[in-house]
Amino acid sequence: MKNLFRVSLALAVVALTVSGCNCFKKMAKNRDDVKLTCTPEVLVLNNGRIDADITVTFPEKYFNKKAVVKVTPVMVFEGGEVAGTTQYLQGSKVDDNYTVIDKTNGGRYTQHVSFPYDDRMRQSELQLRAEIKCPGGKCKEFTLVNLNNGAVPTKEEAAVLAAGGAEADALKRAFGLTIAVGVNTMQKDIDYAEAMRLMDSGYKNVTTEVTKANYMYQINSSNLSKKAADTEEVRDFRTKAESQKDNDRIKQNLYVNGYASPDGPEKFNDKLSAARSQSGKKAAEKLLADIDLSLDAAFYGEDWEGFKELVEASDIEDKQMILQVLNMYSSSSERESQIKNMSQVFESLKKDILPQLRRAQLVNSSDITGKTDDEMVALVRAGKLGDLNEKELLHIAECDKLDAKEQVAVLEYAAKTYKTPTAYNNLGVAYAKAGDAQKAVDSFDKAVKAGGNSAEINNNIALANLMASNVDKAKQYAAGSSAQTKALIEAAQGNYSAAQAQLSGYNAAVASAMNNDYTAAKQHIAADKSAKADYLRAIIAAKENDMATSAAQLKSAIAKEPAYAERAKTDVNLRELVKSGSLTL
Repeated sequence: MKNLFRVSLALAVVALTVSGCNCFKKMAKNRDDVKLTCTPEVLVLNNGRIDADITVTFPEKYFNKKAVVKVTPVMVFEGGEVAGTTQYLQGSKVDDNYTVIDKTNGGRYTQHVSFPYDDRMRQSELQLRAEIKCPGGKCKEFTLVNLNNGAVPTKEEAAVLAAGGAEADALKRAFGLTIAVGVNTMQKDIDYAEAMRLMDSGYKNVTTEVTKANYMYQINSSNLSKKAADTEEVRDFRTKAESQKDNDRIKQNLYVNGYASPDGPEKFNDKLSAARSQSGKKAAEKLLADIDLSLDAAFYGEDWEGFKELVEASDIEDKQMILQVLNMYSSSSERESQIKNMSQVFESLKKDILPQLRRAQLVNSSDITGKTDDEMVALVRAGKLGDLNEKELLHIAECDKLDAKEQVAVLEYAAKTYKTPTAYNNLGVAYAKAGDAQKAVDSFDKAVKAGGNSAEINNNIALANLMASNVDKAKQYAAGSSAQTKALIEAAQGNYSAAQAQLSGYNAAVASAMNNDYTAAKQHIAADKSAKADYLRAIIAAKENDMATSAAQLKSAIAKEPAYAERAKTDVNLRELVKSGSLTL
């Protein structure tokens, strides 16, 4: 509760007498009975705006019947100010359409004010500025009145106001009545990036690469001709194995697998595939003799899997009927019988498919160990991002071995080079962690345009829009988002009780603190040793009037992240701590 005019009666009367503003002079006499409230008393940031309700109560026999008062709320901060909606009040004999304040009975008016948030408003004042107008004296037109002492401008001050510019602005601020100081911006402390989801990079430190080559046989034969043992495919197989032999990051596992085409007696084909396996192994051992690589051999009888793959890849007429037979029957003999009954189709199979299955297959399954994290970090810092593939770039950006700027740079390169939903999504998360909400929103939008439609991307779009104060846009993605994100949407709208119940960790602590549930807030971050948790504990302790604990926690936060020292100087939640001198910043 504040008095609207905070001056002695004598000063007000003298000032108004000098000014010659007769209708306002008498209004100053009962200034102690004019009451003003601002709710909340400490302004709070919510959903990108600062809202408050101002109520002024005028006593009986106060308001001049012929006076008009123009009241404007103004947010004042370093480097600027923002004016709210002006409220007009009039006496009962004024022929106008404003809010009437009756002289006999007094009156009240309540005004809701709402300002778009500007980061400079963390250190600001909400002022009321008043202008008066009445038919008598020198205030026939609206004239600024000093709400701190009841005076109207002197001739010199009037000249300054008429000239405009910085001096006029300063004078207007001096005439304004400050009704609130600072803004509680704790809602901005909600860590939306913490709730964002990375998409899987697909990176594996050890990958398996399989190389194959085939020794081909005549029907019912396990004898390998010289020509079949020395094909280009076989020579390429040897070259690849030889090139990898001395690479200590590659472990080669070589096999020879014998097969038979699925025509003829099953037992005969089992023996035939075993014989092909052995003759193929001998040929492979000779092929790789000077490379000194060991081989394992196995046989698999009739190759129905290979048969199915070749048919699926072919343009054989009635191939769907063939595949249907394979699905309907599991017996090898039944399958063969049914397929042979399709005489015309079987002729195509004998010519184009079955010969490809009479083979011993060379297989090199190579386990390749990739770069270490330290090697990737070195390439990043040497500016050799082109030496890393997309999966490596996405992987190293997730590691804690790069700082935030390096992570962003790596992901920017990955997104620009590969233009995949995963690269754009993970870049958006990196932007969010770096505090750039709009870039995060843009990056997630690009992920969608690149074809991404995953739960991670939709969830992240909602969170990025919350971070950018686009709550209505975030709500469009609420249906498909996680319970945590839905709770954060509630918190962004100031519904801290609903949010608190669904959150955990640091964000739950912020919601609890904004809900004045300090016990719960402290429990949520009891094990959190981060700088942001220390800073939040400092705020909670200050609100509980425990300045010693507040100072200790703030000192700890600053030791971990020095930037908190500057923030504390302008944080309305720590105003009493800073004033107390318990901690030198």
